[in-house]
Amino acid sequence: QVQLVESGGGFVQAGGSLRLACVASGNMFKLYNMAWYRQPPGKGREKIATINRDGGITYADSAKGRFTISRDNPKNTVYLEMNDLNPADTGLYYCNADVTDLSRITSWGPGTQVTVSS
Repeated sequence: QVQLVESGGGFVQAGGSLRLACVASGNMFKLYNMAWYRQPPGKGREKIATINRDGGITYADSAKGRFTISRDNPKNTVYLEMNDLNPADTGLYYCNADVTDLSRITSWGPGTQVTVSS
């Protein structure tokens, strides 16, 4: 089973930036369509950015123009560059396979906490 470890979160003021990273185990990473998910306090996970194995990218409306997703297949890593952060971006950030139905995902990494103060 692939293991995922997210990092790069922290506490920032509104308008600040963070770069998240997620490292996957195994040698199949390059075959997966990947996504970043966010779980705000007291709410469920929401998908905010995707990058497929061919490099195609999509963003949730809340991320467009501020976030940039990228991947480095030789390093088994997917990144999320986040700029102009605001308090609504606060939450636990996870990476995982890009799926429509999150119930299909049975294993999550520990996530990385992002806290944005106003």
